[in-house]
Amino acid sequence: MQSFPHVTSFAVALIATWTANAAAPTFQKTLISTTQNIHTAEWRMNASDLPSSPAGAQWQITKTTLHGGKQEGVDLITLDNGRLKIRLIPTRGMGVLDATLGEVRLGWDSPIKEIVHPRHMNLESRGGLGWIEGFNEWMARCGLEFAGHPGRDKFITNTGATGEMDLTLHGKIANIPAAEVVVEIDREPPHRLRVRGRVDERVFFGPKLELWAEISTVPGSNEFTLHDRLINRGAAEQEFMLIYHANFGAPLLGAGARVVVPIARVVPFNAHAAKAAARWAAYEAPVTGFVEEVFMLHPIADATGRTTALLHNARSDRGMTMSWLVKELPYLTQWKNTAALADGYVTGLEPGTSFPHNRSWERERGRVAKLKPGETREFKLQFAIQSNAAEVKAAAEKIRALQGDKPPVVETEPEK
Repeated sequence: MQSFPHVTSFAVALIATWTANAAAPTFQKTLISTTQNIHTAEWRMNASDLPSSPAGAQWQITKTTLHGGKQEGVDLITLDNGRLKIRLIPTRGMGVLDATLGEVRLGWDSPIKEIVHPRHMNLESRGGLGWIEGFNEWMARCGLEFAGHPGRDKFITNTGATGEMDLTLHGKIANIPAAEVVVEIDREPPHRLRVRGRVDERVFFGPKLELWAEISTVPGSNEFTLHDRLINRGAAEQEFMLIYHANFGAPLLGAGARVVVPIARVVPFNAHAAKAAARWAAYEAPVTGFVEEVFMLHPIADATGRTTALLHNARSDRGMTMSWLVKELPYLTQWKNTAALADGYVTGLEPGTSFPHNRSWERERGRVAKLKPGETREFKLQFAIQSNAAEVKAAAEKIRALQGDKPPVVETEPEK
C-alpha cells in the first residue's frame, strides 16, 4: 500500500469540509484546474471519511502522479468501490486504463507498458499512425474533430477557401490532458462515486469543442457508467466524430470467446475482413502475423431505444456487457486483432457516432455528426462485469431475445 504522509491532516480537513458544507447534496474535491491553477499530486479519500457512509463500506478514491520514463508526470486516479476497481488517466483525455472485478479485468496486455505522456506523442509519425505509440488503455475515446483512419480531407481555411489537411489516426482527444478534474460523492445512499473531467479540443480557426467526461459507480456494485457531454463553444456549426474504443484481452478474450450483440447487418470494413465475415462473432487463439479484421455492425434497439453487447470467454462463465442508446451512438465497430501475445492480442468493441473510416468517407455517407453553436450532445454507456455462468447466460438470453428469429444480414463485400 502506498504511503500518504499527509493523510492524518487531510482527514481532519475533510471532516471540517463535510461539516461546513452539510447542506450540499454532494461532496466535491477539485484535483486539477487550469482556471484555479490547481494540481494535486497525491490525494486519497475513503469510506471512513464520509460521515454518512454505512458501517463496513470499503470504497476509496486515490490520485497519484506517475514517475519515470515516458510516464513522468502522468496523473492516475483509482476509483475503487470496494468490489470494482477502475483506473483513469486524466492526462490522456480521461481515458480508462482498466477495470477489475475479482478475476475479470477489462483491459489488455499492450506492448506499450508505460502510460505515455502526450508530450512524447507525435500523432503524425508512421504515416499518421502515431496514436498507436501510446495505445494501451481499455477505453480510449477517438475524436473529436475527426476519428478513424488517417488520410487527407478538405476543410475551410481562415481565408474562407477550401484547403486540405492530413488527418491522423483516431483524432486528438485521447492525447489531450484534462483541464479540470473533480471528484464528487453523493452524501445520501447509495453514495454514488464520480470522477468528472473537462477536455478541450480548441483551434483558433477551427473547432472549439468541450468534452465533460464522467465515470461513476455505486459502492459494492459490479457496474459503472460513462456519461459524457460534448459542447460546441464556437459560433458556427461544427462537425464531430466520437468513437468509444473499448479493448479486451485475457481473461475474456481467448480461443472460443464470443461476442453476442443484436444487429441487423454486419459489413466487413475491407476486402481482407470480407474473407472472415462468416465467423465475425467468434475468436481464435493468438496467431503470429495476424492481420486485423474489422466489421461494421448496425445494432438493434429495444423498446427503450437501448442495445447491449456481451463479450464472454470460451467457458461462458466470465463476461462483460455494455449498453447504450442507439440514437446517441448508432454504429458499433468490432476490431479483431488476435495476433501473438507479445504483439498485442486484443479485440475492440467500439460504439460510435460513425465507423472508423477516414472522415471524408464517413461524410460522404452521412455519418459525420454536427453540433450547432452552443449545442450539447450527451452520450451514456453502462458497463457490467459478469463473474459467473448464470450471469453470462442471463445477459446472453436477453440479447438473443432482442435479436429474435431473424439473423443478421452478413455482407460478403465491403461498403462501396
